[in-house]
Amino acid sequence: MRPANEALLVIDVQNDFCPKGALAVTDGDTIVPLINDMLGQYQTRVFTQDWHLAGHASFASSHADRAPFEMIEMPYGPQVLWPDHCIQGSNGAAFHPDLRTDSADVIIRKGMDPSLDSYSAFFENDHVTPTGLAGYLSARGITLVRLVGLATDYCVFYSALDAAGLGLDVEVDRAACRAIDLDGSLKAAEARMVSKGIKLL
Repeated sequence: MRPANEALLVIDVQNDFCPKGALAVTDGDTIVPLINDMLGQYQTRVFTQDWHLAGHASFASSHADRAPFEMIEMPYGPQVLWPDHCIQGSNGAAFHPDLRTDSADVIIRKGMDPSLDSYSAFFENDHVTPTGLAGYLSARGITLVRLVGLATDYCVFYSALDAAGLGLDVEVDRAACRAIDLDGSLKAAEARMVSKGIKLL
C-alpha cells in the first residue's frame, strides 16, 4: 500500500478515447489492466471524465467549414477542434467497461461549460476556473500524485503541469498512458514535463 499522502489520478479512460471511439487513442484500452492493478495500492483514487454538452465549442462540427484537428483561436487561447466526443450520458462518455470504477473516491467531470474546453483535471482551459480537485486533494493531505490514463500528450500532460504548478510532487506512469501524438506532441509534452520537475516513470 502506498503512503496516505499519495493519490492515483486516472485520467479520461473513456470509450471515446479507446479503439472504435470517436477520438480513439491507439491502444488506449491496453492500459486498463495496468490501472486496475494499481488501484489497490492507493488510499486515494481520483477518476476524471470528459463530459461535454452536444454542440460544444471545441467540436469541429460547431464551426462552419472547419475540420477536426484544425486550430482556432478562442477567447482563452489556441484550441484544437476535435471530433464530437464524450457527450454527456452517451456510451462514448462512459468509462471503459473493464475499468474498476467502483474503487473511485471521487469522479471529477470536466468540459461541461459549452464555451470552454478542459484538458486538465485541475483547471478549465482558461487556466483560471477550478474543477475542485486541488481543494479535495489538499483536504486529504495529498502531496504526491501519480497520473495514468489518456492521453499522455493532452489531458495527462495538462493535469501534470497544473499539479506541479500547485506544488504537488508529480509522477506520470508512461506504461499506463497512451498518446495521441499529433505532429510530435508526445515528445514536446514529455520534454515540457521534465523541465517542470515531473517524474516520468
